[in-house]
Amino acid sequence: MYKIAIIKYLEEHGFEAFRPKAVLFDMDGVLYDSMPNHAIAWQESMAKFGIHMTADDAYATEGARGVDTIRLMVLQQLRREIDEAEAQRMYDEKSRIFHSLPEAPIMPGILDLMRQIQSAGIQCGIVTGSGQLPLIQRLKKDFGAFVDEAHITTAYDVKHGKPAPDPYLMGLQKAGDLQPFEAIVVENAPLGVRSGHAARIFTIAVNTGPLPNEELLGAGADLIFPSMTELSRQCQRLLPTL
Repeated sequence: MYKIAIIKYLEEHGFEAFRPKAVLFDMDGVLYDSMPNHAIAWQESMAKFGIHMTADDAYATEGARGVDTIRLMVLQQLRREIDEAEAQRMYDEKSRIFHSLPEAPIMPGILDLMRQIQSAGIQCGIVTGSGQLPLIQRLKKDFGAFVDEAHITTAYDVKHGKPAPDPYLMGLQKAGDLQPFEAIVVENAPLGVRSGHAARIFTIAVNTGPLPNEELLGAGADLIFPSMTELSRQCQRLLPTL
């Protein structure tokens, strides 16, 4: 299965070889089981500004820059355009509510997966649509043994967030100016999968949310797993093919 997926990837993008030197992880729904909290924070905060946002909306837009999501929702529902500064003020309220909720747990299986990747001589990086300082500090605390701060890409590193390729292209740059065929993306949401695919990086989707597998495969996932624990369990079968 893995070899076939790699062959299809190489053929699609016209690459001659697949030599991963880095694995680039999304944060929410990949490193942390945080999407339920995000859904609550989005719904409660946007309601204060007259925006109706559902839990499905939160999952569907996960991975995008928060200010981009807000500007789109305001345009669609209130029929007006707002600048990034106003969107940031609204996003600050979303962040406040999110951080008032119980801390999201580390996703089961992710630490073991990172250990296996590191033992294989492959570096780990993080590419998130968030730019919240408390979250970045927590990343360093929880995953500092595998990822240094220089290899963390946030919303403030790019002008265009997911699903544009920019976040993962920046992740490649921070990993040592790597080529797309020298990395793997691990994502859980359609926008993130589309971003990894647009950057021409081999993209693994881990379906940790309520969306059907078809949405992740349709977004361009090269492989799909039902959980991070299962990806970790299969890692030793996957790594020899890399």
